[in-house]
Amino acid sequence: MNVVFDLDGTLIDSAPDIQNMAGSLLSRLGHAPLSLAETRRFIGEGSAVFVQRMMIARNIRYSEEAFESLHSEFLELYQWSVDKAALYSGADDAMQTLLEQGHRLGLCTNKPAAATQAVLEHMHLTPFFSAVIAGGMLPSRKPDPAMLHETITRLGDGPSLFVGDSEIDAETAQRATVPFALFSEGYRKIEVEDIHHDWCFSDFQTLPNIVEQLARG
Repeated sequence: MNVVFDLDGTLIDSAPDIQNMAGSLLSRLGHAPLSLAETRRFIGEGSAVFVQRMMIARNIRYSEEAFESLHSEFLELYQWSVDKAALYSGADDAMQTLLEQGHRLGLCTNKPAAATQAVLEHMHLTPFFSAVIAGGMLPSRKPDPAMLHETITRLGDGPSLFVGDSEIDAETAQRATVPFALFSEGYRKIEVEDIHHDWCFSDFQTLPNIVEQLARG
Protein backbone atom coordinates (compact mmCIF):
# COMPACT_ATOMS: atom_id res chain seq x y z
CA MET A 1 0.00 0.00 0.00
CA ASN A 2 1.12 3.58 -0.70
CA VAL A 3 1.23 6.05 2.19
CA VAL A 4 1.96 9.61 1.07
CA PHE A 5 2.84 12.33 3.58
CA ASP A 6 2.77 16.09 3.53
CA LEU A 7 5.90 17.57 5.17
CA ASP A 8 5.54 20.89 7.02
CA GLY A 9 3.03 20.59 9.85
CA THR A 10 2.64 16.85 9.27
CA LEU A 11 6.03 15.23 9.76
CA ILE A 12 8.05 18.24 10.88
CA ASP A 13 7.43 21.54 12.64
CA SER A 14 9.45 23.83 10.37
CA ALA A 15 7.78 27.07 11.43
CA PRO A 16 10.64 28.22 13.73
CA ASP A 17 13.11 27.96 10.83
CA ILE A 18 10.81 29.82 8.47
CA GLN A 19 10.06 32.47 11.10
CA ASN A 20 13.76 33.06 11.68
CA MET A 21 14.53 33.29 7.99
CA ALA A 22 11.57 35.55 7.18
CA GLY A 23 12.49 37.76 10.13
CA SER A 24 15.94 38.41 8.71
CA LEU A 25 14.40 39.55 5.42
CA LEU A 26 11.87 41.80 7.13
CA SER A 27 14.49 43.28 9.45
CA ARG A 28 16.60 44.26 6.46
CA LEU A 29 13.59 46.14 5.08
CA GLY A 30 12.92 47.84 8.42
CA HIS A 31 9.87 45.79 9.39
CA ALA A 32 9.01 43.80 12.51
CA PRO A 33 9.53 40.04 12.30
CA LEU A 34 6.65 37.60 12.00
CA SER A 35 5.33 35.95 15.11
CA LEU A 36 5.35 32.16 15.24
CA ALA A 37 1.54 32.17 15.01
CA GLU A 38 1.65 34.33 11.87
CA THR A 39 4.28 32.08 10.36
CA ARG A 40 2.17 28.97 10.89
CA ARG A 41 -0.88 30.70 9.39
CA PHE A 42 1.05 31.66 6.26
CA ILE A 43 2.49 28.16 5.60
CA GLY A 44 0.80 25.65 3.33
CA GLU A 45 0.28 27.01 -0.17
CA GLY A 46 3.85 27.41 -1.34
CA SER A 47 6.60 29.99 -0.98
CA ALA A 48 5.04 32.56 -3.30
CA VAL A 49 1.83 32.69 -1.26
CA PHE A 50 3.86 32.87 1.96
CA VAL A 51 5.78 35.90 0.69
CA GLN A 52 2.56 37.58 -0.50
CA ARG A 53 0.98 37.09 2.92
CA MET A 54 4.13 38.36 4.61
CA MET A 55 4.09 41.50 2.48
CA ILE A 56 0.44 42.16 3.28
CA ALA A 57 0.97 41.56 7.00
CA ARG A 58 3.78 44.15 7.12
CA ASN A 59 2.18 46.63 4.69
CA ILE A 60 4.99 46.24 2.17
CA ARG A 61 3.93 48.00 -1.00
CA TYR A 62 3.33 45.40 -3.67
CA SER A 63 4.82 45.55 -7.12
CA GLU A 64 5.85 42.70 -9.37
CA GLU A 65 9.48 43.77 -9.03
CA ALA A 66 9.34 44.03 -5.23
CA PHE A 67 7.64 40.65 -4.94
CA GLU A 68 10.06 38.89 -7.30
CA SER A 69 13.07 40.33 -5.47
CA LEU A 70 11.77 39.33 -2.03
CA HIS A 71 10.64 35.90 -3.22
CA SER A 72 14.04 35.23 -4.79
CA GLU A 73 15.83 36.13 -1.54
CA PHE A 74 13.31 34.04 0.41
CA LEU A 75 14.00 30.96 -1.73
CA GLU A 76 17.76 31.42 -1.47
CA LEU A 77 17.64 31.51 2.33
CA TYR A 78 14.92 28.86 2.60
CA GLN A 79 17.07 25.97 1.40
CA TRP A 80 19.57 26.56 4.22
CA SER A 81 17.00 27.13 7.00
CA VAL A 82 16.96 23.68 8.61
CA ASP A 83 18.52 24.04 12.06
CA LYS A 84 15.36 24.66 14.10
CA ALA A 85 13.01 22.15 12.42
CA ALA A 86 11.79 19.35 14.67
CA LEU A 87 10.22 16.01 13.85
CA TYR A 88 6.81 15.48 15.42
CA SER A 89 6.97 12.92 18.20
CA GLY A 90 6.66 9.35 16.96
CA ALA A 91 6.66 10.23 13.25
CA ASP A 92 9.91 8.40 12.48
CA ASP A 93 8.85 5.31 14.44
CA ALA A 94 5.51 5.22 12.61
CA MET A 95 7.21 5.46 9.23
CA GLN A 96 9.69 2.74 10.16
CA THR A 97 6.82 0.48 11.23
CA LEU A 98 5.00 1.11 7.95
CA LEU A 99 8.12 0.23 5.95
CA GLU A 100 8.61 -2.97 7.96
CA GLN A 101 5.00 -3.89 7.20
CA GLY A 102 5.79 -3.62 3.48
CA HIS A 103 4.14 -0.30 2.67
CA ARG A 104 5.66 2.21 0.24
CA LEU A 105 6.12 5.78 1.51
CA GLY A 106 6.03 8.99 -0.51
CA LEU A 107 6.24 12.71 0.17
CA CYS A 108 4.03 15.36 -1.46
CA THR A 109 4.74 18.92 -0.32
CA ASN A 110 4.40 22.50 -1.57
CA LYS A 111 7.73 23.26 0.13
CA PRO A 112 10.29 24.23 -2.56
CA ALA A 113 12.27 21.27 -3.85
CA ALA A 114 15.71 22.51 -2.73
CA ALA A 115 14.46 23.28 0.78
CA THR A 116 12.70 19.91 0.94
CA GLN A 117 15.84 18.03 -0.02
CA ALA A 118 17.92 20.02 2.47
CA VAL A 119 15.64 19.38 5.44
CA LEU A 120 15.17 15.69 4.58
CA GLU A 121 18.93 15.20 4.48
CA HIS A 122 19.49 17.26 7.64
CA MET A 123 16.92 15.22 9.56
CA HIS A 124 18.01 11.88 8.01
CA LEU A 125 14.55 11.28 6.53
CA THR A 126 15.52 10.70 2.90
CA PRO A 127 15.74 6.88 3.15
CA PHE A 128 12.09 6.62 4.18
CA PHE A 129 10.72 7.80 0.84
CA SER A 130 10.55 6.01 -2.51
CA ALA A 131 9.01 9.07 -4.20
CA VAL A 132 9.21 12.80 -3.43
CA ILE A 133 7.25 15.52 -5.23
CA ALA A 134 7.96 19.03 -3.95
CA GLY A 135 7.15 22.60 -4.90
CA GLY A 136 8.37 23.62 -8.34
CA MET A 137 8.69 20.07 -9.67
CA LEU A 138 5.31 20.33 -11.43
CA PRO A 139 3.54 23.38 -12.94
CA SER A 140 0.83 23.31 -10.25
CA ARG A 141 0.79 22.94 -6.47
CA LYS A 142 -1.61 21.55 -3.89
CA PRO A 143 -4.61 21.62 -3.67
CA ASP A 144 -4.37 20.79 -7.36
CA PRO A 145 -4.30 16.97 -7.22
CA ALA A 146 -1.55 16.61 -9.85
CA MET A 147 1.25 16.50 -7.25
CA LEU A 148 -0.44 13.74 -5.27
CA HIS A 149 -1.28 11.78 -8.41
CA GLU A 150 2.33 11.99 -9.56
CA THR A 151 3.64 10.83 -6.18
CA ILE A 152 1.34 7.82 -6.23
CA THR A 153 2.29 7.02 -9.85
CA ARG A 154 5.96 6.97 -8.87
CA LEU A 155 5.25 4.69 -5.90
CA GLY A 156 3.37 2.17 -8.01
CA ASP A 157 -0.05 0.59 -8.29
CA GLY A 158 -2.11 -0.14 -5.22
CA PRO A 159 -4.42 1.47 -2.68
CA SER A 160 -3.17 4.77 -1.29
CA LEU A 161 -3.57 7.03 1.73
CA PHE A 162 -2.64 10.70 1.99
CA VAL A 163 -1.56 11.99 5.42
CA GLY A 164 -1.61 15.75 5.99
CA ASP A 165 -2.36 18.44 8.52
CA SER A 166 -4.42 21.12 6.80
CA GLU A 167 -7.47 22.01 4.78
CA ILE A 168 -5.16 22.32 1.75
CA ASP A 169 -4.11 18.68 2.15
CA ALA A 170 -7.72 17.64 2.71
CA GLU A 171 -8.86 19.35 -0.49
CA THR A 172 -5.96 17.78 -2.38
CA ALA A 173 -6.98 14.30 -1.24
CA GLN A 174 -10.63 14.96 -1.99
CA ARG A 175 -9.88 16.19 -5.52
CA ALA A 176 -7.56 13.24 -6.09
CA THR A 177 -10.20 10.82 -4.71
CA VAL A 178 -7.64 9.44 -2.25
CA PRO A 179 -8.52 8.59 1.41
CA PHE A 180 -7.20 11.20 3.85
CA ALA A 181 -5.85 10.95 7.40
CA LEU A 182 -5.68 14.32 9.18
CA PHE A 183 -2.88 14.98 11.68
CA SER A 184 -4.63 17.40 14.03
CA GLU A 185 -1.52 18.94 15.63
CA GLY A 186 -0.13 20.74 12.58
CA TYR A 187 -0.85 24.00 10.79
CA ARG A 188 -4.57 23.76 10.09
CA LYS A 189 -6.38 27.11 10.10
CA ILE A 190 -9.89 25.86 10.81
CA GLU A 191 -11.48 23.39 13.21
CA VAL A 192 -11.01 19.66 12.68
CA GLU A 193 -14.74 19.09 12.20
CA ASP A 194 -14.72 21.58 9.31
CA ILE A 195 -11.97 19.72 7.43
CA HIS A 196 -12.81 16.73 5.22
CA HIS A 197 -11.10 13.61 6.52
CA ASP A 198 -11.58 9.87 6.68
CA TRP A 199 -9.47 9.51 9.82
CA CYS A 200 -8.08 11.99 12.33
CA PHE A 201 -5.18 11.38 14.70
CA SER A 202 -3.04 13.37 17.12
CA ASP A 203 -0.52 10.63 18.00
CA PHE A 204 1.65 9.00 15.34
CA GLN A 205 1.54 5.72 17.23
CA THR A 206 -2.00 5.28 15.90
CA LEU A 207 -1.12 5.80 12.22
CA PRO A 208 -0.07 2.18 11.46
CA ASN A 209 -3.48 1.05 12.74
CA ILE A 210 -5.21 3.48 10.39
CA VAL A 211 -3.18 2.14 7.47
CA GLU A 212 -4.01 -1.42 8.49
CA GLN A 213 -7.74 -0.58 8.58
CA LEU A 214 -7.56 0.84 5.06
CA ALA A 215 -5.47 -2.05 3.75
CA ARG A 216 -8.04 -4.54 5.09
CA GLY A 217 -10.78 -2.59 3.29
